[in-house]
Amino acid sequence: MAARKTARRPAATEPPKCPDCQDGETTETVRVGSRKGRETGDRQAALCLTCFGTGTAPS
Repeated sequence: MAARKTARRPAATEPPKCPDCQDGETTETVRVGSRKGRETGDRQAALCLTCFGTGTAPS
């Protein structure tokens, strides 16, 4: 009797990372002032607009 063959499952692969952010968040410079919008040295976290915060590449 021949040996049984088992079906192979495809290897689990991670979805590709977003090319813009890698983790779903980006940083934005804080601006102050109503007319000129002077940039400060502070940064704040923002969601990536390419992947909407998921961190995976859009399809």
